[in-house]
Amino acid sequence: QVQLVESGGGSVQAGGSLRLSCAASGYTVCIYDVSWYRQAPEKEREFVSGIDGRGVSTYADSLKGRFTISQDNAKDTVYLQMNSLKPEDTAMYYCKTRRGPVLGGTCLEGRSKDYWGQGTQVTVSS
Repeated sequence: QVQLVESGGGSVQAGGSLRLSCAASGYTVCIYDVSWYRQAPEKEREFVSGIDGRGVSTYADSLKGRFTISQDNAKDTVYLQMNSLKPEDTAMYYCKTRRGPVLGGTCLEGRSKDYWGQGTQVTVSS
């Protein structure tokens, strides 16, 4: 019902920048949030950044000041600007969104679902 496609990954040198995109398709009434996660080899998937339905953004503490999340509502697309990249940023980056139905003008969180993209690889070399 909902599909997410990430793009913008690639290989860069330390200190470089990348901008990741997460484009959503498929009809949904309520969009609770869109978030970015990443997973490096033999490590657990970790939260990177997210933006909620009010446009409020959050970041992992270790990434504040280097990463910036933004959105284009008309295109149903969320971006992650990644600056001053470090080798430890190397990971597969995944986009996730929580979406669901509405009743009486109220979004029903109890019937919302999480949707994940396939991921885009980011590799930072020293």
